[in-house]
Amino acid sequence: MASKHESKPKHYGESAARKGPRFRSVLIICAANTARSVMAEHMLRRELRERGIESHVTIASAGIAPYARDGALVSLDTRLALRDDNIHLGEEATSVDLKRHPELLEKADVVIAMTDQQKIDLLAKFPGADGKPVHTLREFAEESGDIEDPFEKGDEKFTEVRIEIKRLIPTVADRILGADWSLDE
Repeated sequence: MASKHESKPKHYGESAARKGPRFRSVLIICAANTARSVMAEHMLRRELRERGIESHVTIASAGIAPYARDGALVSLDTRLALRDDNIHLGEEATSVDLKRHPELLEKADVVIAMTDQQKIDLLAKFPGADGKPVHTLREFAEESGDIEDPFEKGDEKFTEVRIEIKRLIPTVADRILGADWSLDE
């Protein structure tokens, strides 16, 4: 749900009042950074690239769970689900542990979590989140609910999660850019 200071998102190019996106650095989090946040990161990058504005916004992702590890391989199911949507991650694609990379949180203008619990955990366990806007992916898209973890639930569940994230990404991109963003700088 948008705060009283936020305007309803419009498609980019509708208004030309601001030079630059509303948020220039986005951090997407989930438990281990091997599935949902990786999907959201790469789909959001593609969305911004297709709009011709990828260079205006930095997108990163990381895991926040105690078991998150730097260098863990992105799951094969994630890579296959993304490949089915024409996003190709190499076999060498690895995860990022936010505990080891607090600079990602420091640089972020907004943090997007996959679940309400991850949002709560981030605010409780990562002091760098204080004062930053933190939303779930669905909240940021002006919906409610969590993006369920597909871990150990089979390739069909990974596909469902990918489809759901993809559905939300255009609205997320609109909110990142802000209602008055224009490519005409």
